[in-house]
Amino acid sequence: MTDSTQRPPTADRGRPRIVRQQPSADEPPPPADHGDPPTTSEPPTASEPPTASEPPTVGRRIATRSAEEAYDQLRQEIYRGELMPNERLIEIELATRLQVSRAVVRTVLVRLGQDGLVVLTPNRGAHVRLVSEEEAVEILQVRAVLEALTARQAAHNATAREIAAIRRALARMARKLEQDDLLGYSEGNAKLHAAIIAAARHETAARLITGLRAQLVRFQYRTILVPGRPGRSFEEHTAIVEAIAARDPDAAEAAMRQHLGHVESTLANTATAIRRRGGRPDSTRQG
Repeated sequence: MTDSTQRPPTADRGRPRIVRQQPSADEPPPPADHGDPPTTSEPPTASEPPTASEPPTVGRRIATRSAEEAYDQLRQEIYRGELMPNERLIEIELATRLQVSRAVVRTVLVRLGQDGLVVLTPNRGAHVRLVSEEEAVEILQVRAVLEALTARQAAHNATAREIAAIRRALARMARKLEQDDLLGYSEGNAKLHAAIIAAARHETAARLITGLRAQLVRFQYRTILVPGRPGRSFEEHTAIVEAIAARDPDAAEAAMRQHLGHVESTLANTATAIRRRGGRPDSTRQG
């Protein structure tokens, strides 16, 4: 045997020999090295849509109602007295409750300010408008003229079905009165007036009356609670309904004027009595 078969080549002398261990048959081969994989912390590219597991954007409110719907709801809440006179109207709270943006809320408040229902003060926000005693009396005087016109027109234009509906409304008022449910009676009173206005088919008068009534329904006086007023109120409404059913425009107009004239005088007398006592008005409803 020659020396070349007994010693490694001269160039390999002094170098450590690396012995590569062969994997056993039951060990899987090492994975192929194709470079570093991308990290999972990188956000998806702009072209990739977000996955279904990604949370929605925080703070983003999706408006689910139109500005007109929000306006109608807020106006009705003021009309029904759910928002009280001088109550502050906070934009962010209204936006959450009405499910609209704050920009829509600002638009709605401006419209309600034009309607005379809301007062907007720079740098102080908005609040529900408070009607004074003197203004309430003036509003009733204007209403008397307009609703007398609608009573007259109802005597001309009401159908037999509408007259029957008006009579049913009066009958419901009678039952509430028998039950001593004065607030229920007052709600029936409002429905009776609305039925007469609808039967009149006078759109201009109806629109003006709606705006005036909105300011009085939420007013602090409810004259139906004045002693003796409920019985007289029912007699006055009965006279109005009978005149309309009889197709007597003059009598219907006169009966409505008399009714609202009595409401006006009752309101004025109540306000005077409260001022003399030096107190604040009670919450009373018109009748």
